[in-house]
Amino acid sequence: MAHSRRGTCRYTTAFLMGCTAAIASPSFAQDAGENVIRLSPIIVTATSDDDVNSVVATELWTGGKVATSVLDTPASVSVITEKEMRDRRATTLEEVLSYSSGIHTDYFGNDDRNEYILVRGFQATTYRDGLTLGSMRSAREEPYAYERVEVIRGGNSTLFGTSDPGGTINFVTKTPRFKRFGEVYGAVGSPRNNEVGLDFGDVLNADETLAYRFTAKVQDGERDYDYSRNDNQFFMGGLTWQPRSTTKLSVIADYLNRDNTPNGGGYPKDREYDRDDFFGEPDFNYQNVERTSLTGLFEHDFENGLTLRANLRYSDLKSDFGYVYLSDTPTRVGTEVDRYYFGGDNSAEEVIGNVILQYDRRLEGFDSSTLAGVEFRDATTSSAPFYGLYSPIDVANPIYSGAPGDVAAPYELRDNDYRTQSLFVQQNLSFNDQIIATLGLRHDRLDIEETLNGTTTRDDFAETSARGALTYKITPEVSAYASYVESVAPPGVGVEPERGEQYEIGVKYQPYGMNALFSASIYDLRKNNVTVAVTQDDGTITRELVGEQQVRGLDLEAKAELTDSFDMIASYSYMKSEVLRSGPIRGADVEGNEFGDTPRHIASLWGNYTLEGNADRGDMTFGLGARYIGSYYFGIANDTGKAKSAVTLDAAFTYALQENTNLAVNVSNVLNEQHVVGSGTADYYNPGRAVALTLRRTW
Repeated sequence: MAHSRRGTCRYTTAFLMGCTAAIASPSFAQDAGENVIRLSPIIVTATSDDDVNSVVATELWTGGKVATSVLDTPASVSVITEKEMRDRRATTLEEVLSYSSGIHTDYFGNDDRNEYILVRGFQATTYRDGLTLGSMRSAREEPYAYERVEVIRGGNSTLFGTSDPGGTINFVTKTPRFKRFGEVYGAVGSPRNNEVGLDFGDVLNADETLAYRFTAKVQDGERDYDYSRNDNQFFMGGLTWQPRSTTKLSVIADYLNRDNTPNGGGYPKDREYDRDDFFGEPDFNYQNVERTSLTGLFEHDFENGLTLRANLRYSDLKSDFGYVYLSDTPTRVGTEVDRYYFGGDNSAEEVIGNVILQYDRRLEGFDSSTLAGVEFRDATTSSAPFYGLYSPIDVANPIYSGAPGDVAAPYELRDNDYRTQSLFVQQNLSFNDQIIATLGLRHDRLDIEETLNGTTTRDDFAETSARGALTYKITPEVSAYASYVESVAPPGVGVEPERGEQYEIGVKYQPYGMNALFSASIYDLRKNNVTVAVTQDDGTITRELVGEQQVRGLDLEAKAELTDSFDMIASYSYMKSEVLRSGPIRGADVEGNEFGDTPRHIASLWGNYTLEGNADRGDMTFGLGARYIGSYYFGIANDTGKAKSAVTLDAAFTYALQENTNLAVNVSNVLNEQHVVGSGTADYYNPGRAVALTLRRTW
């Protein structure tokens, strides 16, 4: 018996808005005479089921800080649903975002200490359920923990506090549902990878006021290069208490443990090498990350237009790493390459929370939605990095020397305390359900204490950011907007905060009769008081001032279920970056240069086609994708080389063995295309071909 992947009926926002438009049609108005009732847009809150079954999301969840409707949000937005992550088997944040407009990912290849992501040429700040991850950013997130990932491009300090200007990346945690559900899967792959995962939940009591959910993933794997390790464990449990439809409290505890190799040490600059070559040290190549979090999410609707939300999270992080890396130059003679070692111990502890009140009211001629909140953050971090000269290696005949006998003492001991108190307010006014005005204001008070090598210094900042936007609903299907937003990046002691501002205009289209969303935007994004990371000749990395930077660009994105059997994701971005003001960087004049790691052109296309089964076989789904990254400079000096433009192909195939049981094959970088994506003291290549076979059972 064949089993279709799609349900027999799906209610969408477009359908409900279509019904609204039909009720308010001219013929109805004429029949009603003078007693015309003005109808407001119907907003449907997204559910986990929507994210499981569709690549199209029409609603946002950012901790209650923005309008829920994507169509009415005056910003360029991408939502990567659970279905899209599963279809493409996106197991890192870089993979999750690789088909989204305006985002450049993984530009340091097999350097896996961090997640490398630029949005519109700048860094983006990560959040979880609307609360900044802040000092937790050194831990690579586990996408299996989240039902969706939301991206709002451009600065958003008015809503989210001190943040980088590129954009906001918000992870939405999987929470309990009031029904029985679940899945279990096992996967094997190449490079060697074995993993199992499960995600299930149910109602706990007879009156259906208490529900639970448990999510886990265990992975034992390797990376592209020899002597690598990619082992991870993740466990998360949640309880939701909902005594009535107006009140809900969720508590989620999770534990993440990563036991990895941070990178392969890079590749020599004289030619292209095989990805499995390893020029570091097998006995000194480690990264251990352990993080524990406890989160509380509360919401209460007073049923008079007033809604209260309160969110609180405690996190504790410990990490350490060490590796040996190449220090090569294009002018090297012979096959012997210098090497250095680098590592460090880090820890962080953070408490962050907010309380938000939203009041919605209909007045004569317009609707009003007022949001006001307070937010606090208390975080402590410590770091003890070290580095030193290590023995060279003959890249023609590598012979390893073992771990350094006497690792140098840390070159700095740094402890930081961050305390932030914030007030924010946002006002939305909707006139005749056609014009929406948005105004926002936020004030952040930051107190920072830093102890560096035994010397303590303190600093405090008072930063105010603003946001203004106007949205025009051309039709119930089409909206156009213009916006101005400001950002203030997290400052350091004695350093002026980096400030950003962005002007943007855009249009969005959500057609009737089709589950789809199309968007286009153009923008001018600037950042002042910029500092950039510069790799020095001895391999150390310093921060140097660049006065002002600018990116002007275009973002296009489409997500659509074109038929019952075919869905599509497409994006294109154009970015023109320029250093407007700067002093010399390592003696080089960089004014007028393009940014490092910022291609002018990025494009992607992914499609899924389902061939429905019959009496002899189940459904078969074929997926094919292509990602294009244009050429870009490796560094802001524009004199250390350029990455070549490249196209990478991905593919997927899923077969329904029986009802609720699927076998999937995913292949990323099908043709095993290889090129240099990053270059400093060594070259770094894009990830090679990866194959995964996954057996999944759902209920």
